Amino acid sequence: MDRNLDDLKRAAAAELEHRQGLSAEDAGKAAEEMLPALSRRFGTWVRREHQILQRARRKVRQAAAPASDLLDTVFYERMNLALRLMHGIMAVSVLVLIFTGLPLKFKELELSKAVIHMMGGIDVSKVIHRVAAAGLIFVGLWHLAWIIVTRNGRQTFGMLIPKLQDGKDAVQQIKYFLHRTPEKPKYDKYSYVEKFDYWAVYWGMVIMIGSGLVLWFKDLVLQYMPLWITDIAKEMHSDEALLATLAIVIWHFYNVHFNPHSFPMNKVFLTGKLSARQMIEEHPLEYERIQAEQAARNKK
Repeated sequence: MDRNLDDLKRAAAAELEHRQGLSAEDAGKAAEEMLPALSRRFGTWVRREHQILQRARRKVRQAAAPASDLLDTVFYERMNLALRLMHGIMAVSVLVLIFTGLPLKFKELELSKAVIHMMGGIDVSKVIHRVAAAGLIFVGLWHLAWIIVTRNGRQTFGMLIPKLQDGKDAVQQIKYFLHRTPEKPKYDKYSYVEKFDYWAVYWGMVIMIGSGLVLWFKDLVLQYMPLWITDIAKEMHSDEALLATLAIVIWHFYNVHFNPHSFPMNKVFLTGKLSARQMIEEHPLEYERIQAEQAARNKK
């Protein structure tokens, strides 16, 4: 430390002598008096200059970095807040419905009996099931209103309608998997997989909510309709519940979370955003359209 102070003192004296025109003796005395203040400020100055140097180096690295390295730093909105909230409410409601409903369908199994007992018995299980059903009805009505009332909702719904190109993309995807072609299909905002996912949920909600309401208000329904209506509703509700469970576990979870591109979890349902790299890989047509729109705006 003393050696460092001596070096600092000599540097200050040299500066005063050569730049300020002081004699060697006067410069040495002035440097001696200034040394305590210089030693305190020197560390602060060094840290500040080091931070400036680090920022400059970072800018140089970013400017020299390949474009591919920057693809993970640019993000595009995939799901806005409204869609993420709808998805969250629906996901929680459906999981609770599965957890409380399947034990009733397979009530003779010991595991089902244990689950029902854990929830507090059959009566409590039914209450929990109906609360979750209310959540599903709420999100279904919210989504329908979002489609009808908002411009974004109408545009999104229009893009989710299946088209001839989706069939061509499915055939192209199968050929790619079988190594019959080197090119994967290029998807826009929604692929045929995501459209299937959406309409499976849409149709499933219509069946589940419709048949569930019949069973929920069975006595009221029987005042106006024959018994076989409720019998059909029971079979529809039971079988569609099993089909929905398998679709979620096998189809949705794999395509969204467990496939190699996003394992162990796709975070879009939390963040609502996709990186530029993911956009180019999974939705190249949408990415190209966004780039073209941005280029057109920049020209104006």
